[in-house]
Amino acid sequence: MHLQVVDHPLVAHKLTLLRQDTTDSPTFRRLADELVTLLAYEATRDVRVEPLPIRTPVAETTGVHLRHPRPLVVPILRAGLGMLDGMTRLLPTAEVGFLGMVRDETTLKASTYANRLPEDLSGRQVYMLDPMLATGGTLAAAIQFAFDRGADDVTAICLLAAPEGLAAVEQAFGPQAPVTIVVAGVDERLNELGYIVPGLGDAGDRLYGVV
Repeated sequence: MHLQVVDHPLVAHKLTLLRQDTTDSPTFRRLADELVTLLAYEATRDVRVEPLPIRTPVAETTGVHLRHPRPLVVPILRAGLGMLDGMTRLLPTAEVGFLGMVRDETTLKASTYANRLPEDLSGRQVYMLDPMLATGGTLAAAIQFAFDRGADDVTAICLLAAPEGLAAVEQAFGPQAPVTIVVAGVDERLNELGYIVPGLGDAGDRLYGVV
């Protein structure tokens, strides 16, 4: 597993605004969208491409385009939906799948309640979107779901991570697994309720309200 913490002043600035408890939902959604695009730029540094012969107004040359099969972007419902536009802005030709996972607030274990992914992910790069990597249970289950269908490379883009969650994902897949975690920051710890501290609260509630 590879961890990449994106160290950029604009990332830190937007993350600070997201953390503030006075930031309302519309502003939170806009900031999350902008922040995800910045994270996606780094997360896609190793996206697979292949040569493409083209002709410019001046001469023939060779560029690149995304290799087939195209990358698959997978927001983990529901909070991951708030990251989708920011990701597809950078990868507009990627396919999009959806994975619904819910965490039991007592056991903190994740279970799948919705799945709209291709049956065969062989040779696919998968980009998973989940704002908060807290206990790591939800993300580890989602990554395993993709591997079970043949994916050979998974990158997770998260706004924030806790050390406990990072350790859980690495323990689940090992240090050499083709898993990359890209985050805007790694916070101090989890509290007794499984929330990241200092964190930014429940990302889903702050994106969409309490329902």
